[in-house]
Amino acid sequence: MSKGRLEAFSDGVIAIIMTIMVLELRIPHGVDLASLAPLWPKFVSYAVSFAFLGIYWNNHHHLLQATRHVDGRILWANMHLLFWLSLFPFTTAWTGESRFAPLPVAAYGVVQLLAGSAYYILSRLLVARHGADSVLARAVGKDSKGWISMALYVVAVAVAFPAPWVSCAIFVGVMIIWLVPDRRIEKVLAE
Repeated sequence: MSKGRLEAFSDGVIAIIMTIMVLELRIPHGVDLASLAPLWPKFVSYAVSFAFLGIYWNNHHHLLQATRHVDGRILWANMHLLFWLSLFPFTTAWTGESRFAPLPVAAYGVVQLLAGSAYYILSRLLVARHGADSVLARAVGKDSKGWISMALYVVAVAVAFPAPWVSCAIFVGVMIIWLVPDRRIEKVLAE
């Protein structure tokens, strides 16, 4: 099966998710800089989530560049990933609206963990479909960064109730880890 429809559909869904997130940002009632101050929690949670969605889109794009074909299991694994990504607007808005209260921060971490797990599952199914000696398998490798990220999400969820700001710092740390471009796939494809 061709991968073209999967790529196009995923790009569209991620674009819609980003659009929904920005619609949650409300226009301030005033016209001065002071009227923006109450919006900072919403804007910060939006900016972090926007960066994460950009990271997912970028890595999904690279993953599919090394993919020749897909099957039904891969299509469902991709839908599984998109489901968890589709919850970003909800947890992002809740986290910002609550001014980083423990339960919304924990929920944000759970969605991050499940999206990361879904991405891992998708990548493993793609590797299985293309073979252990494929370009994709060499490019993805053991995915240490993915495992470290998921472990950090578990820690962030666990510490959200006593220290939601620590959880938020962990999320930003994971985001920074992934903002450094992952060149594994580009490097292998260039060889």
